[in-house]
Amino acid sequence: MIQIYIDADACPVKNEIYKVAERYALKVTVVANSFLRIPDDPLVERVIVNDKFDAADDYIAERADQASIVITSDILLAERCLKQSATVISPTGKPFTENSIGMAVATRSIMADLRAGGEQIGGQAPFSKADRSRFLSALDLAIVQLKRKLDL
Repeated sequence: MIQIYIDADACPVKNEIYKVAERYALKVTVVANSFLRIPDDPLVERVIVNDKFDAADDYIAERADQASIVITSDILLAERCLKQSATVISPTGKPFTENSIGMAVATRSIMADLRAGGEQIGGQAPFSKADRSRFLSALDLAIVQLKRKLDL
C-alpha cells in the first residue's frame, strides 16, 4: 500500500493531501514536533516527535521506501528519502528526483554560505494559488505512477 509522509510543521498543503489521500484511500502520516490538528480518519495518523534537531526528518527518512510519497520542502530530507527509493514532492509541486537533487543540495549549500557571510538574500517567494494547483497535479501524478510501478 502506498504511504504518504508529510513533513508537517511548515507544510502549507496538508488539507490538499488529506483530500487526495481520501480519494485514493491512502494512508497518511503527519509528522511534526508539536500537536497539529488532523482529520478524524483512520487512514490519517499523527506522529509527534521530540524537539531534537531533525527528529521529524529522521522519523520520515527511516520509514520511507519505494511505496512512499514524501511531502517536504527540506532538501536534505528529500535527498535522504530518494536514497530509500521514495517519491518526493515539495509543497510547490516540484518533484525531487535523482537527477535534480544534487543541484538542489549544492544551491542550498551556496545560499547557506552566502547568508553566513552576511549577504542579504531574499527568501522563498510567497506560496501562491499556482503553487497549490501545481502541487495537486504533481501529487495526483505521483500516485498514479507509483500505483502503476507497484502494480496496485
